[in-house]
Amino acid sequence: MPLVDMPLEKLKEYQGINPRPADFDEYWERAIAEMRAVDPQVELVPSGFQTPQAECFDLYFTGVRGARIHAKYVRPKGVSEPHPAVLLFHGYTGNAGDWGDKLAYASLGFSVLAMDCRGQGGSSEDVGGTTGNTHHGHIIRGLDDHPDNLLFRHIFLDTAQLAGIAMGLPEIDAERVYAHGGSQGGALTIACAALEPRVKKASTVFPFLCDYKRTYEMDLAKDAYEELRKYFRFFDPLHEREDEIFEKLGYIDLQFLAHRIRGEVLMLVGLMDTICPPSTQFAAYNKMTAPKQLVIYPDFGHEHLPGSGDKTIQFFLKD
Repeated sequence: MPLVDMPLEKLKEYQGINPRPADFDEYWERAIAEMRAVDPQVELVPSGFQTPQAECFDLYFTGVRGARIHAKYVRPKGVSEPHPAVLLFHGYTGNAGDWGDKLAYASLGFSVLAMDCRGQGGSSEDVGGTTGNTHHGHIIRGLDDHPDNLLFRHIFLDTAQLAGIAMGLPEIDAERVYAHGGSQGGALTIACAALEPRVKKASTVFPFLCDYKRTYEMDLAKDAYEELRKYFRFFDPLHEREDEIFEKLGYIDLQFLAHRIRGEVLMLVGLMDTICPPSTQFAAYNKMTAPKQLVIYPDFGHEHLPGSGDKTIQFFLKD
């Protein structure tokens, strides 16, 4: 088959090359403790968009460092018993999308919570120096500060906090909460299931934010990862701090959180992906110890994978 990365047999063994910080576990235990200390002050506001089959709300909560986080919440009408819920996470710089995108799940008896990442294309705040959105540059945001101030640390925690909020809603069955997304959304799906291990199932499509050093060494620090190259060009042109930079990025490298997942995982990968190279995705998948299954698209890259949405729905429907 065509190759943009390693042969498949090598991908299935690959363990990543980005350095893992020595205090990685302590770092995330400290982060989780900070999240749990936050009063989320959950607010539900009925949306102007409503349908005969589903109720639609803007859900707001307070995340770490005081940011108000927004999610679209859709729940089916006429369902009296606690029912399953799907958490949806969007691609880099995007937003939670249209209300109509969530109605297929609602028609199957699922509630849906679709989160806007802080500072990107939706309504969630980024309060790191300015209120509003910063849209891009989130991988390197906080890289020159203490590791506790990395922006993606906060975004990862937002996903886990949203899962906990969903599990606390009386209409939702806390034992049937699932997560799904592609690219950045695939990364956040892994983060959510790792930091909130009660998430029962996670469907992740070509996840972003894995094995940064591998992406850089493949000369693919462009497109979604372009800010890595720009960081070196502007702030470390001689690469004198290269080891330090990649080690700090290791705190927000999903391959190192993957082993914390306890729910079942479905991962979908395109072997022609030049945006999020397959090896970086396998670095995370190969570290997962929970039940998992892999669907490989040999001739597809970072694009729509035919049947992927149907596979995810069937995965969530099968208990």
